[in-house]
Amino acid sequence: MRLVHHPVLCNYYVTYRCNARCSFCDIWEKPSPYIKLADVEQNLRDLRELGVRVVDFTGGEPLLHQQIDQFLGLAHDLGFITTLTTNCLLYPKWAERLRGKVDMLHFSLDAADKDLHDQGRGVACFDFVQESIQIAKALGERPDILFTVFSENIDQVERVYTEIALPNHLMLLLNPAFSYNTVETGAPLTLNELNYLSTFGKRRNVYLNEAFMQLRREGGNHITAPVCKAASTTLVISPENELILPCYHLGQQNFPIDGNLKKLYQSEEVRQLIALEGRLPACEGCTINCYMQPSFAVELNSYFWKALPSTLKYNWQKGTWKRLLKQAIT
Repeated sequence: MRLVHHPVLCNYYVTYRCNARCSFCDIWEKPSPYIKLADVEQNLRDLRELGVRVVDFTGGEPLLHQQIDQFLGLAHDLGFITTLTTNCLLYPKWAERLRGKVDMLHFSLDAADKDLHDQGRGVACFDFVQESIQIAKALGERPDILFTVFSENIDQVERVYTEIALPNHLMLLLNPAFSYNTVETGAPLTLNELNYLSTFGKRRNVYLNEAFMQLRREGGNHITAPVCKAASTTLVISPENELILPCYHLGQQNFPIDGNLKKLYQSEEVRQLIALEGRLPACEGCTINCYMQPSFAVELNSYFWKALPSTLKYNWQKGTWKRLLKQAIT
């Protein structure tokens, strides 16, 4: 049973450019412009009218955009929950200007061992994460540690938790790795590794969406009975100011927005593509977290109930429930 019939999230790509070279990502390989402030202003107004509640300014590395603080400020002032994930190479430079504008600030850290983390990211950024944690805390910010979990680094989860997250009173977000297109992410997590993460996710100051675990145990999305609701829950906007459907990672078509995102999203051509969400051949076996998370939240099924405890836990500990409640009232 569908609970929410409007999109709830916007993945807003400010640029595909990146100052890291992560082995599990191909976004940084693409040539890319930067989004324009005027387009952001118009699109945010349309996103509000469409019912979107959360805007994730992403990339590439979003802090490469020289107006990222303005984008976040606009979205925050309009009442959106704002999120941003960074490798921290530029966070010390931006920290003061971002202060108070990011509700969910994620610092990527995939190992407690400096060399292992830097190897996976393709640049020396471990020390910048450590520095950024201290800067953020001094400013009264509460970043999360976002740990992308592979079989190769799952043994580092305990150390990142005990040596970095807990001493700094930060949430540890466990992000099981996913594959897409031709990007090589190694062997999928084994059943024993999934079970280990499920148990670890019950610890204090740890967030793990248990629905991610269930989805992987059941072989991912199945096109005959799709759990994925990517296109109807999430709007993806490119640096070229285009709407990408049905999602970024498996994007089939790009539509120029031309100043009227709401009209475009409600057009018949787009609605026909939305109807194919989770049903395209490339959707079989998909476990892409950034689209499954909102999918789990809008339909009453077993995934909804699996996701609910961790969602409530995170929003309670982060305090974002206050802004969500304000959104519901207004």
